[in-house]
Amino acid sequence: MDNKMYQVSTLQALALGYSRAVITVGELIREGDTGLGTFEDVNGEMIVMDGHCYRADRDGNVTVVDPGTGVPFAAVAKLYGEQVFSLKDKPDITSIRTQLTGKIEEVFGLNSMHVVRIDGEFERVDARSEAPYRSHHITLKEVLSQTQTAFIFENIRGSLVGVYFPDYMDGINMPGWHLHFLSEDRSKGGHVFDVSLREGTARVDKITNIYINLPKEAAFDTYSLKQDLQDEIKSVE
Repeated sequence: MDNKMYQVSTLQALALGYSRAVITVGELIREGDTGLGTFEDVNGEMIVMDGHCYRADRDGNVTVVDPGTGVPFAAVAKLYGEQVFSLKDKPDITSIRTQLTGKIEEVFGLNSMHVVRIDGEFERVDARSEAPYRSHHITLKEVLSQTQTAFIFENIRGSLVGVYFPDYMDGINMPGWHLHFLSEDRSKGGHVFDVSLREGTARVDKITNIYINLPKEAAFDTYSLKQDLQDEIKSVE
């Protein structure tokens, strides 16, 4: 199956403060129906599911996003569900990531990219989002320290949507599993810090192609993207 990861800019550029629009939401969802990212000026957390783009605001409230909204960073793909399996009694995000990693290892996928969706019943979702902050060369860590709000959803049905990138692609995106949450009624969501899952069904696709749409304006060239930002990126995740 010919599937690709479509990525806007790089996580390293976002971490260093490049939060200008590269493409629009309408352009993004033509390239993939499942994934995540953020919006111009880091205005909330993006969840792409079933071909629709949602924004979780700083209070965790979700709305459908206008197609003309700017996107500085995102990663999306088409979800087919090559692997489908159940998860049960997962007390934290580490246990979920461990099972996901075990499943992709079975198909020799640790050095490939993956897209995932997990539909289920959650005991607790520990999440965050943020308000917009217009800046240039202000790091994401610094921005989030001023704009981020954390919140908890309990006893809620919904979906985790995310991507997996191998270690050697660090800087392009976050190595390992990066997950966002969207409630079943599409009213709550955010970037996931931790999660407790009662039971759910996962769908995962292995992806071996990537298209990266880099910013075209000259300002992008003023960012030093060769520096090691592993600690910086881990701190904001």
